Amino acid sequence: MIDAVHLVAFNLTLLAALASPGPALLLALRTTLVAGPRAGIATGAGLGLMAAAWTGAALLGLDAVFALFPFAYVAIKTIGALYLLWIAYTLWRDASQPLAESEKPLPRGRAFRTGLLVNLGNPKSVLFASAVLLVIFPPDLTITSKVLIVANHFAVELAAYTCFALALGTPRARAGYLRLKPVLDRIAASVLGLLGLRLLVSR
Repeated sequence: MIDAVHLVAFNLTLLAALASPGPALLLALRTTLVAGPRAGIATGAGLGLMAAAWTGAALLGLDAVFALFPFAYVAIKTIGALYLLWIAYTLWRDASQPLAESEKPLPRGRAFRTGLLVNLGNPKSVLFASAVLLVIFPPDLTITSKVLIVANHFAVELAAYTCFALALGTPRARAGYLRLKPVLDRIAASVLGLLGLRLLVSR
């Protein structure tokens, strides 16, 4: 069985990874600013569920499957990169338009699916998870322990994205975003586009 020390170390690693700039965090923050905290939390739930699923895949040895069948890894990575590039294109295209014209109310189901798809297209998550799990946890984990790790991963990500959404879901934060929308949207589009290109060309 795993103990509290292992889980704390794992959670601290997760929080450090979540706080670093990336497509997942950027998507969750912008969704909150555009569509409100509920949509931001729903996006975070999709991101967190897929990230936890990649951790589960790592525990089941999916990294070994990717090593045996690299075309599967390349296919998932390419689809994910193209999806990021599409998001970047739409952000750049609509950056100069007022929010009321460029954005429609975002249903929570759609926000959840968007978060899920963004992390689905990042199979590097399973390689990262494999490395972290190997360092932190003992090798002879039981099924119960593996389920606990996956559930814990989802809970930590959901809590983190919920905190981000509640912090930025205020009228003041939204008003600040609206004032700087063209600049911020083009910055977000550039970052997501570069990340998509990097994912597309990296091995």
